Amino acid sequence: MGRFLQIMGLVIGLAGLVLQFCITVPASMEAGRSLLGSIVFLLSFFTILTNIGAVLVHTSLLSPSGYAWLPAFAGTRMRAGVAVSIALVFIIYATVLARLWQPQGLFLLCDVVLHYVTPVLFVLWWLISGADGRTRWSDISWWMVYPVAYLAYALARAPFAGEVPYPFLDVAKNGATSVAISAAAITGLFFVLCVVAVLVDHGVASTRASTLR
Repeated sequence: MGRFLQIMGLVIGLAGLVLQFCITVPASMEAGRSLLGSIVFLLSFFTILTNIGAVLVHTSLLSPSGYAWLPAFAGTRMRAGVAVSIALVFIIYATVLARLWQPQGLFLLCDVVLHYVTPVLFVLWWLISGADGRTRWSDISWWMVYPVAYLAYALARAPFAGEVPYPFLDVAKNGATSVAISAAAITGLFFVLCVVAVLVDHGVASTRASTLR
């Protein structure tokens, strides 16, 4: 079951990312961005970066040479960190972003795939096969680097690009205080998910050990 979920996650995740690239870049160029600017725009979304991470984890673990290909993405810390990050993608989209726009056609398909399908597949895979009880509380400090660095990048890029990837990060429209509160809330949620991930990882490992006795 774990391998099936992993293969499905890889195939569906890669297909979703490729399709998103193929429809977003031309639309972005029509809106006035250059090719490079359109690619940077696409890669400025937390959803895209996190789904790329999930695909790399699956690819690393499914490679014929075992863990030799991109070994950093095959490790316990990375697997759990991506599980936390992609769970955040699901939660924030479902509770905040989904009601802010109504994508149509292929854009809707990509939204469903990258915000709902791939997160569910990855988290289920991690619970079944990826969690091994080896995560440590100190890993949380490493996982926190990703959302903090992303927020710093998105906010630093905004004045130069004249755009933000997510509406709640728009200082010009919402004000610095509102953006700071949103950023703090998301960072806090990510931290809570990190704590849950460590507890679940240890719990899953204990359950497996008890089953094998």
